[in-house]
Amino acid sequence: MMELLLRFASSNPLRLTASRLLLTHVAHYTRLAEVGKLESPKTSGKYDTGQLILHKVFGYRGVILFPWLARVYDRDATNKKESPDNSTSETSGDSLTNAGKEVKGRTHTFYQVLIDTRDAPYIRAQTEAVTFLGNQESSRSLYAIPGLDYVAHDDIIPYASVERVPLQHELFDKFLMHNPDKDPPFIAQETLRAWQKKNHPWLELSDVHRETTEGVRVTVIPFYMGSRESQNSAVYWWRYCIRLENLGAQAVQLRERHWRIFSLSGTLETVRGRGVVGQEPVLARHAPAFQYSSHVSLQAPSGHMWGTFRMEREDGYTFDCRIPPFSLESKPDETAPPAPPA
Repeated sequence: MMELLLRFASSNPLRLTASRLLLTHVAHYTRLAEVGKLESPKTSGKYDTGQLILHKVFGYRGVILFPWLARVYDRDATNKKESPDNSTSETSGDSLTNAGKEVKGRTHTFYQVLIDTRDAPYIRAQTEAVTFLGNQESSRSLYAIPGLDYVAHDDIIPYASVERVPLQHELFDKFLMHNPDKDPPFIAQETLRAWQKKNHPWLELSDVHRETTEGVRVTVIPFYMGSRESQNSAVYWWRYCIRLENLGAQAVQLRERHWRIFSLSGTLETVRGRGVVGQEPVLARHAPAFQYSSHVSLQAPSGHMWGTFRMEREDGYTFDCRIPPFSLESKPDETAPPAPPA
């Protein structure tokens, strides 16, 4: 029986055979363990709640909670056209990112996914990527939900397991219930439906932005987190998730970041610094991707961000990798989003 060994960015090799899937963490030289049976990826339609998945890029195990329909603005598309006016394009016109170009969005399905806590230490991505502000009058807290991710339909490898609890996450048995008569055999509990409904404004993924420079692709997903009153004025907060992927053969390292942040209030801020989130990640063939999240605040309900990452190849060549421009749009504040069930 022929075997195919695939290596993913998280250093989680997956050994795929005709009937089963095996996963191990090479960095710790643990033994192979059977995970489940591979299923055919869906070329059309959506995956259902409770579907077990493997992330095609980061290699972790996960389970789908619910889908989002996002608009993907891909600046690598060949049908770029000049915008007839600048009403829908980025405000500054900065040549760093061709901000004067208007890119039409196409819809694509992304999924809210729980990550298996056993895989979290090996993922080159932050596993607390979902945060939002509580908006109660008596308490305004920042919630961080561990082990949640947004995964594009194309990045999913579906599989099945005979285990009643195939995934380790503190919210798995609070959100999902085992039902052997269903396919997949895990269905949403009322707690999941209620949590999704109440947290919809803070969880909803609406826009995704992509651009590739010299073989390095940057994907940005912005999220509105809520607002806070500060000295009789409101401060608006957003989270943005960034994924970098090296599509070329040579390893590259992220050395510096350069951000431009425009606020509707009329201010334009420049931010420079070494690396991102305290790291200077290397994107190589065995680990081609890195994902992180950060936050930004404005004293206006909307704005724009764009910029570059200074990258250095293993041969010493440096270049500026464009970060696609993206808008920061607020939403009407609602009641405070409740934390996940304890």
